[in-house]
Amino acid sequence: RAAGALAAAAVTAVALAVAAWRRARPVREVLFFPSPPCCIEALLAEAAEPGAPARPCPCPLPSGDTALSRLVRRLLSARRSLDLCLFSFSCPQLARAVQLLHRRGVRIRLVTDAQYMGLHGSQIGRLRHAGIQVRHDQHSGYMHHKFAIVDRRMLITGSLNWTTQAIQSNRENVLVVEDAEYVKAFQEEFERIWEEYNPANYSFFSEKQ
Repeated sequence: RAAGALAAAAVTAVALAVAAWRRARPVREVLFFPSPPCCIEALLAEAAEPGAPARPCPCPLPSGDTALSRLVRRLLSARRSLDLCLFSFSCPQLARAVQLLHRRGVRIRLVTDAQYMGLHGSQIGRLRHAGIQVRHDQHSGYMHHKFAIVDRRMLITGSLNWTTQAIQSNRENVLVVEDAEYVKAFQEEFERIWEEYNPANYSFFSEKQ
């Protein structure tokens, strides 16, 4: 009986050690698009009320594991901060995830392109109206970056514009990594742009006028 108890304890200890090792492993994930349309209501509900009973969604879309659902899950892992640097942002599902994080108290800062933020379907106005800090460029070139930093520890970057067209129709890639060196480089770039696009620095009239 004692031997059996020891064996059971050893198995439990190994299982706990493996689980801890898996949790400690840095994230290394590649997502490829296009991603089929999917329902993310369950992900949003779980993020809004952890542990609450799952409620069925009446929409006809499947809720399986897709590149979009994995991207949403990575975003919803934010606990303290989310810095977004995006050329184009018109995907309502991703916008809902960002708004949920904002309501949950996550500090969100968003840098975007001035020309594309005003296009039909852009989610920038909705996010700004919700109280999220938004800054944009004020020059002729595009603010063409496409990256996000979660809690200053996880980098999400790639070719993907956050639009329904890109997600569902385009050949795109997204790399998700927890690597301090890469996160530091992108965080420094974000901070530099964030300061450069400070509204206090905007000039709406030529000095000659």
